[in-house]
Amino acid sequence: MRAVDTTTMALQAIARNKMRSFLTTLGIIIGVASVVAMVHLGQSATRSVTETIADIGSNLLFVMPGTSQRGPGGIRTTAEPFDRDDVMAIREHVPGILVAPAVTTSATVVYGNANQTIRVEGTTNAYFTVRNHPVARGRQFEDSELRAGAAVCIIGPTVVEDIYLGAEPLGTTLRVGRTACRVIGVLEAKGESMGQDRDQIVLMPIKAVQRRLIGNLDVQALYVSALVDGSTQRVKRDIEFLLRQRRPGSADSEDDFYVRDTQDIADALERTTQTLTALLGAIAAVSLLVGGIGIMNIMLVSVTERTREIGIRLAIGARGRDVLTQFLVEAIVLATIGGAIGLGLGLGGSWLAIEQLDMPFAVSAGVLLLGFSFSVVIGVTFGFFPARKAARLNPIDALRHE
Repeated sequence: MRAVDTTTMALQAIARNKMRSFLTTLGIIIGVASVVAMVHLGQSATRSVTETIADIGSNLLFVMPGTSQRGPGGIRTTAEPFDRDDVMAIREHVPGILVAPAVTTSATVVYGNANQTIRVEGTTNAYFTVRNHPVARGRQFEDSELRAGAAVCIIGPTVVEDIYLGAEPLGTTLRVGRTACRVIGVLEAKGESMGQDRDQIVLMPIKAVQRRLIGNLDVQALYVSALVDGSTQRVKRDIEFLLRQRRPGSADSEDDFYVRDTQDIADALERTTQTLTALLGAIAAVSLLVGGIGIMNIMLVSVTERTREIGIRLAIGARGRDVLTQFLVEAIVLATIGGAIGLGLGLGGSWLAIEQLDMPFAVSAGVLLLGFSFSVVIGVTFGFFPARKAARLNPIDALRHE
């Protein structure tokens, strides 16, 4: 019963001094809200990076010509592009993969009175699986169209909006450069990825782009997906070994090609965002310490103001630990209330910011629990010293206090 009475008196003291109680909790509210908001923003950024990389393609490797260093002077030259034989060799000698060769250029795309310069990519049907970009309406290329380099194309949703102004494009003729191209499909909407609008694209058979738009049979890039066990590292090693044997520029000097693993990119970006999240969380946590110091200072002032009250309690039989418990409960209740309000404000603020940044909202129960627990610990830690000072007051001196 004594514990209940002590708790009741603590709550009554908080209720009697509403403004002081609010100012006491303000530091905790700001601190907890800052920590929760900063950490959730960081975690949402991490998830956004992960989802963006995953959206680019499944277990994807980018294989592209690079530069090579030749001669004693170290002159760097542009490497030779890949060719059809390189593509066939990789398909034959590297097991468990799907390869989509690609060439890319820009061309003026015209339909009716609308025209725009758009990225045109020549590839095969493997592209839709490897790059995780399926056809939403219409169909893929037929084998005969790929072999002949037919003038057919599959367009992105942005092209439908900008060139066709939302009208049905299937079956229409779209002029791509100087080539009249029949539209056979529309890609699934993907939006922006790595700063590029993936929906603003025209896909054509690779031979059509090579012969009609570029004028050579070079292959500018290979998109490779590890299908069997998802082990991109094994596939990367096999491709690098094979290309070093095939390309003279890589035999006696550094590689004149490079293989980029999207998982490596994702891991690097994730580590960066996690480091920034930890840094922002640590900075925000400083405000929690400031809030704790605020609790201690205001509680010390409260002890001074209530010295006579404490003296009366001690004179009529209250023990020092009763006074200690009362002031400690006040500090804990104030910190708990501040922590709860801070959690709500932090979640609300981070949600608004994440919505504006168009990132996925990732709620972490661990972060919420940690922020709330830390606020309680702050209350106990910084509330203990004023409570101990109150408990150690001499009853006679306290009663004489003016």
